[in-house]
Amino acid sequence: VQLQASGGGLVQVGGSPRLSCEASGRIFDSWVMAWFRQAPGKEREFLAAATSRTATYADSIQGRFTISRDSRKRTAYLQMSSLKPDDTAVYYCAAAPIRSVYYIISKSPASYDSWGQGTLVTVSS
Repeated sequence: VQLQASGGGLVQVGGSPRLSCEASGRIFDSWVMAWFRQAPGKEREFLAAATSRTATYADSIQGRFTISRDSRKRTAYLQMSSLKPDDTAVYYCAAAPIRSVYYIISKSPASYDSWGQGTLVTVSS
């Protein structure tokens, strides 16, 4: 699946931007969609992931970020709120095939087959 992320840019502290990730090439509902971010000098960090039935979040952003997906538009979203300067990073969407009815969402970047190009979010005070 090919992924195209968008929605980044310069945001004020406390802002609430929404990132989008449009998928193409495969059956959207057969893939788990995830969001990661990577700040300068840091490792890639899991934020959230969702199948069509469930979602999971990193503890670090719980309550501030919400993942959603629209099957008709083949798009996943990350709604962010109460942004802080520490949220400045390149945000990546990723996808992995759901291979089993017992699939458990992974928080490891290594579990994801496809990646978008990344979109930079800069939080300015």
